[in-house]
Amino acid sequence: MSTGNMNLTLKIWRQKNGKEAGNLVSYQVKDISPDMSFLEMIDVLNEQLINKGDESIAFDHDCREGICGMCSMFINGRAHGPKEGITTCQLHMRSFKDGDTIVVEPWRAASFPVIKDLTVDRSAFDRIIAKGGYISVNTGNAQDANNIPIPKTEADAAFNAAACIGCGACVATCKNSSAMLFVAAKISQFALLPQGQVERETRALNMVNQMDEEGFGNCTNTGACEVECPKGISLENIARMNREFYLANIK
Repeated sequence: MSTGNMNLTLKIWRQKNGKEAGNLVSYQVKDISPDMSFLEMIDVLNEQLINKGDESIAFDHDCREGICGMCSMFINGRAHGPKEGITTCQLHMRSFKDGDTIVVEPWRAASFPVIKDLTVDRSAFDRIIAKGGYISVNTGNAQDANNIPIPKTEADAAFNAAACIGCGACVATCKNSSAMLFVAAKISQFALLPQGQVERETRALNMVNQMDEEGFGNCTNTGACEVECPKGISLENIARMNREFYLANIK
């Protein structure tokens, strides 16, 4: 791997809006530092385009710290790029070589329609959360954590599930465009904690039903979602969600 600056060919998906057809457009970027993040490299390209009077490439970003989940890009056929356990904003150009051709596309899922270029509409996730991904029952003032006995294994599992940032990599990676890893993480987060017990049954029913209404596919059991998830959300959460859903239906 070269330690100097790089010249790269970028093939980036350009699409004016969700109604018009899109296509891959080739761009050349030069003198790219290996210490740049992938988004900083796109910033450099956009500056070049603006200086030439061309339209910049639309893409989502916010925190650029791997927290918000906005930087949703399919890079060389992988969600968030070639590295595991990171988001696109945490991907550095040293992961590529001088002279490489890099293909950049938006998430591909009917439930994530393209808005423009690399930006997709992920509001389906918001609607799923609105169906139960919260605690609405008044549980009183906050107590000291040591006053609420929770087994460490369950507390750790809830914490790990809560690490999901809702980026949608699981959906983009799944051949069925399934959102089950995302929904399972949000259901598990509360099902494992005392505060989430009051609405446990309705939460599972409502969130799973909304997921289906949004048109997401079913789980393929291939595990690709867990592999590409930047936060390593476990498939065990899907098993827990299925159990929660079935038990709620029985009751």
